[in-house]
Amino acid sequence: MDHTEPVLPSVNSSYLPPLYDQQNLSEDEESDDISPSAALLPKISSAPLAVRCNPEDSYKLVYVTFFLMGIGSLLPWNFFITAKQYWLYKLSNSTDQNDHSTSIDYFESYLSIASAVPSVLCLVLNYFLVKRLSPKVRILSSLILMLLVFVVTTALVKVDVSEYRKEFFVGTLTSVAVVSGASNIFCGSVFGISGYFPMRISQALISGQAMGGTLTALASIVTLAVAEDVTTNTLFYFLTADVFILLCIIAFLLLPKYAYSRHYMLAATCISPGTLSDEPSPAGGVPPLQPIIKKAGVLGLCVFYVFFISISVFPSVSSGIQSMNTDSGSPWATTYFVPLTSFLLYNVADFSGRLMTAWVQNPGPTSRILPVLVLCRTVLVPLLMFCNYQPRDHLHTVLFPHDVYPVVFNCLLGLSNGYLGTLPMIYGPKVVPRELAEATGVVMSFFLALGLAVGSAFSVLLVHNI
Repeated sequence: MDHTEPVLPSVNSSYLPPLYDQQNLSEDEESDDISPSAALLPKISSAPLAVRCNPEDSYKLVYVTFFLMGIGSLLPWNFFITAKQYWLYKLSNSTDQNDHSTSIDYFESYLSIASAVPSVLCLVLNYFLVKRLSPKVRILSSLILMLLVFVVTTALVKVDVSEYRKEFFVGTLTSVAVVSGASNIFCGSVFGISGYFPMRISQALISGQAMGGTLTALASIVTLAVAEDVTTNTLFYFLTADVFILLCIIAFLLLPKYAYSRHYMLAATCISPGTLSDEPSPAGGVPPLQPIIKKAGVLGLCVFYVFFISISVFPSVSSGIQSMNTDSGSPWATTYFVPLTSFLLYNVADFSGRLMTAWVQNPGPTSRILPVLVLCRTVLVPLLMFCNYQPRDHLHTVLFPHDVYPVVFNCLLGLSNGYLGTLPMIYGPKVVPRELAEATGVVMSFFLALGLAVGSAFSVLLVHNI
């Protein structure tokens, strides 16, 4: 039998662990024994206020708001990495071809480095700013910064940079670094405040992130089907991201006006003054890390390993798997196989896995089965490596010589990433005291970003050893 401490529901949680009702019942019975006159008084439940009195989310406005902010948190980055044809066009549109290999051949590697390093650094910074800057300041400043960078990026689509290719190359990497850092501060802060709400709100945020990837994959396929001019299509492509960021700003400003969100903001303010306000918490200082790691450390490691495995093979390995029928010359095998099997199916499966957590939340936060399931995903790495990945320099044997295998493996990768990645993320802020919920959300986001950063580096080793 596990001797772990029971997880009590915090005031911000809709998660009721087993035997919680029985625990309350026994407490009431004990109080009856102590004071016979207590039976004449109205009983006050020991359950948290948010559990006892939960207002309705009218028209699901708060759920939709966090879902939208989830889309906006990763949409800019997704649009950057999927606009590959545009970057290649811009960087090769020059009369000087001497440094072609530097700026084009290794562009994706530079892109990963420019994203991973600022992501981790900004999440560390975000943790130290939890009690120094209010969530409202951090979220709005991040959104405005992302919007400004994307407006400039959108404006440059129709500008001829053939004479300034190196400057454009450096500027693009700088833009990626700024957007990546700002989006991680935004994502960590939003996930932190979602910890004050019931778990369905955290689930909405994480599902929105998956929807952002799905929308990007769909946009990329549509572009392949109708593309005539790369700059015109990219212009509308980037304008979509601009609109979504602007919608996120508007949605966040409207959030305090909803009765449902005000209820949980008020409860949070009673313990953490300054929540979602312009003023920082008067407590100041840095949130204590030790109690967070003690309560949510295993969940953080689960998040780290889930995303480490996923980014190790997606998209570096999965996008290199080619159809076994490329010689046929059919559009499916030559044009749409990789976008559909690698990007779209993975993102749809990931989105489905995240949605599942709204109805199924097993295993629980203290279960030993959760880390075991997370470790079992390791088998997906060799399964994808032995599909028809090309070119192959070391592993010449293809053990899965049929197009159905990468379809199944990518679906399993996405589904397990969505489900097993979301559960510990929404559990984390619920297993700590309420005053540490926001800081725990930031810490969980740090584990996620660290998994992506380490996984990106490991993916390079995998690709060079296939």
